[in-house]
Formats: sequence, structure tokens, C-alpha cells
Amino acid sequence: MKTPDAKRPHPGSDILRTALRRNIGAMAGGTVLMGLYQAGETAFPIALGLIVEHTMRGERSLGALALSIAALAVIITTVSLSWRFGMRILQKANTTEAHRWRVKVADCGLQPVARDVDLKSGEVLTIATEDADQTADIIEVVPLLISSLVAVLVAAVALGLADLRLGLLVIVGTALILSVLSVMSRRIGSSTREQQARVARAGAKVADLITGLRPLHGFGGNHAAFRSYRKVSTEAKQQAVTVAAANGAYAGTAMALNAALAAAVTLTAGWLAFDGRITIGELVMAVGLAQFIMEPLKMFSDMPKYVMMARASAERMALVLVAPPATVPGPERPAAGGDLELDCVRYGALRALKFQVPAGEFVAVAAYQPRAAADLAAVLSVKVPPEAYEGAVRISGQEIAELPVEAVRAHLLVNPYDAEIFAGTLRTNIDPSGTSRSVDEAVEASMLTDVVALHREGLDYAVRDRGANLSGGQRQRLSLARALAADTEVLVLHDPTTAVDAVTEQLIARNIAALRRGRTTVVITSSPALLDAADRVLVLDDGVVTAEDTHRNLLATDAAYCLAVAR
Repeated sequence: MKTPDAKRPHPGSDILRTALRRNIGAMAGGTVLMGLYQAGETAFPIALGLIVEHTMRGERSLGALALSIAALAVIITTVSLSWRFGMRILQKANTTEAHRWRVKVADCGLQPVARDVDLKSGEVLTIATEDADQTADIIEVVPLLISSLVAVLVAAVALGLADLRLGLLVIVGTALILSVLSVMSRRIGSSTREQQARVARAGAKVADLITGLRPLHGFGGNHAAFRSYRKVSTEAKQQAVTVAAANGAYAGTAMALNAALAAAVTLTAGWLAFDGRITIGELVMAVGLAQFIMEPLKMFSDMPKYVMMARASAERMALVLVAPPATVPGPERPAAGGDLELDCVRYGALRALKFQVPAGEFVAVAAYQPRAAADLAAVLSVKVPPEAYEGAVRISGQEIAELPVEAVRAHLLVNPYDAEIFAGTLRTNIDPSGTSRSVDEAVEASMLTDVVALHREGLDYAVRDRGANLSGGQRQRLSLARALAADTEVLVLHDPTTAVDAVTEQLIARNIAALRRGRTTVVITSSPALLDAADRVLVLDDGVVTAEDTHRNLLATDAAYCLAVAR
């Protein structure tokens, strides 16, 4: 992970400031309503004290009683409605803000080539969920902090009017409590950051294991993988216990200090009443406020902990959002047409690879080494930033280094041999955006028609996560249908028929050639059917093109080619 730009030394704080600035209106409304709630809660024991005071003075009448009941009803109504609508405003803003950060992190996570982020997909998932939610909690924390402060100040003023010493005791005690808890909250913040990192690593390990579960079972590596995960999970558990202990110590200390302050106010008020310096009504008010003040003090004392947790989560999100660009593309867009050119590309197993595919041609690449085929697909799909390899890749005459990743992928689609299948339906897997006009043609070309016909729902047949209810061949054909339905200017297919039988493979090869006629198509494959359907075959050996001709001519003239592809 590269060090962030020196101009942005505190990216986590920047994220929190952005969240606060973006929700200033909702926070202002929520703060006013929550302040009314706390003021109403504080007013209740004050009103009781005044009622007792008037009663002790002998001012007893039905009118005074009715006025007292009405005042209490107004206070209770204010408390109820202000809490209800205040929390509704704040929670809506919190949920909306969390959604914004989830989308932003997901957008960056789905474009890993655009940013230099040394995080696995499982870690990015944790950041996009738990960390985004905890960061957005700052929207509620600030209004609750202010409203709690309002309650403490109102109580301090009310007690100060009865006796200055009571008011000073509340103010000084609150300051001491916050000083102690702010020190403890720092430890919680650092422990929380470490816990989130370990949980994210455990999530990444789970994602890796799920992806590789079948091959792990195949060679008996599932037990070793399980032990590896257990180790990472145990570390996360131990850190979670550490955080829980810190939270428990924090909560226990806060409760003890709050109770001590409430007891001090109650005892001081009792002593002042016994000494005749405050009245019985003021004593009732002081005792009531001492009991009430426990709630805002608890809320007030919890806020530093939540602030530190929000900041820790914001710093985790900054690992993705503020990561330096891996490449700085230009603003250009690919020109119309489908030329594809590789000019002396050196990357991995590729050694000064050079070839050109004119617009509208169907070219097959027969790679003798699987590593070279994988590296070629990675370069074309922009999974490898242009700065990571030598040479140039051009589409329609423009280098992809000068184009945004999104523009390249909209013009040139590379369908990997291990493309993911998502939970949903056959239709949503083939046409995720719902905008393709060639779904039916893609289904027929990929020979997915038998899968559609098997089920009464047709294309609306439910597909489980990762295509668990489909066979390997069905998943591969579904992936191929999705690539064909995209109907891009340039389509690159990497081993699209390895899991289907020979007869189906032959039909698919002919269908692809027919459907993609007039569009640039490159197939990286060793399938005789696809090689035969192509206009031209490029032989890729030891990272360079060593021969090119039609499939049948190469079979007749090149013994090494014949040995490599004949089945």
C-alpha cells in the first residue's frame, strides 16, 4: 500500500467531515428535536419540585392542580414527540449516509485496477458494510452529544438557581467524567481498528475458501485450509475479546462515575435542605434531577467511544477511497471501430507480443502455455494497469493507457474462463443491466436453450449463488451468453467451451462466428472447433506469435500445432 498524498494527512477525519457537512440540515433538525427531548426530560423533575413547593406553601386549589397537570402533559407530549421525530430524522440521515459510503467503497472495490489497494475482496466487503455503517453513526453521535450537553446544562442551571454549589458540582463533575473517559476512549479506538482489520482478514480468508472449495476438496487440501482459517478467526476472536474488555471497563467506569456524581448531588442537596439553605420543593427537584441526569450523562459519556469507533472505521474506508491511482488515464473515448493491436507487449509470460486484429475479423489465439494465455487475457481486460507492462495495447488506434478503464471495458469485453455466476435468474445473469436487445440470440448462440427449456420459468429460472444449482457446462454457457449479449465492439473469449461436450462445442463455435459476424472477436483457446471457425489462427508459443494461418492450413503444415490442438 502506497503512502497517501502528503496533502491529505488525515483522510479518516476528512471522510467524517464530509459526512457531517453533507447532513448538516438533518443534523440541525435532529439536534433541535433531541434538545427539546432532553429539555423536556429535565423539566419534569423541575416541574415536580415547583408543584411540591407551591403545595408546601399552602397554595392548594383545583385551578392550580389543573394547571400542574396540564404542564406535566405538555412536558410528556414534548418528550414523546421530539424523541420520535428527532430519531426518525437522524436515523434516516444515518442510513442514507451509510448507503452512500457503501456505494462509494463498492465502486472503488469493483475497479481494483484503478487504485493501488493492497486489500483482498473480503476485506473490501467488510469495509463496505461494517465500516461504512459505523462511519455514518457520526450523524447521530453529534446531535445526541449536543442534546445531552443541553440536558446537563439545564440541570446545572436549575440546581444553581436553588444553590450555586449544586450547579457547580454538576459542571465540575461532568468535566472530570469526560476527562477520564476521553482517555479510555482512545484505547478503544486503537483496539477497534485492530479488530476491524483482523475481522476483515478473516472475511477475506472465507471468501478465498468459498471460491476454491471445489479444487480444495479435489486434492484433499480442505483440512489445511480450515486450519488456516481457524488461525485467522482465532486472532480476530481474541482481538474482539480485548475490545469487549475495553468496552466493559469503559461502560463500568462511566456508570460508576455517573452514579457517584448523582449520589454527590443528592447528598449535597439533602445536607443543604437539612441545614435550611434550600426548600423541600428544591430538594425534591434536586433529587429528581440527580436521578434523571444519569441518562444524559451516560449518553454524554458514551459519545467519545462512538466518535473514536467512527474515526477508526473512516480510516479503514480511506484505505480504499484515498488510495493513490494505479494509473492516470486521459479523458479520451475509443473511436468507432474494432481494431485491436498489441505492440511489443512484455508482461509475465508474454515476450514482445505483437499482432493486430482488424475490425470485424474473427481471430483465434492458440497459446501453447496456459500462463501466456492467462497473461494475455489479464492485459486485455485491464486487470493489469498499463504501467505494469512494456509495449502498448491499442483499440481503434488509441492506447488504452490514455483511456479511462470504464471506456475501455465498454468497448472491449474480455470474458474470463472462470467468470462468476451470481444469485438471481438466468435472465439477470445474461443481462444484468436489463438493456440488452440480443438476449435471445445470445442464448441460442451459447446453446443455453436446453437449460431454459428444462424449467417452466424459462429465463426467469432462479440461479443460486455462484450457480450452485447448475452444472459446470451450464455455468460456462451462461457466462458465454452474458458476454455475447453485451454486443461490444471487441469481444475476447478465454476458453469458453472447456466444460461442454464436443458436439455442443462445434455448434457453439459456428454460432459465435455467425452472431459476431462484422464484429471483432478474439478467442484464446485450444478447441479445434473454435480454431476452425476462426478466420485466422495465431500460434502463441513462448510469449510470441510464431505462426499464423487458418486452422486447416496449420494442421497440414505445422506438426507442433497439430500435436497441440488435435483431439
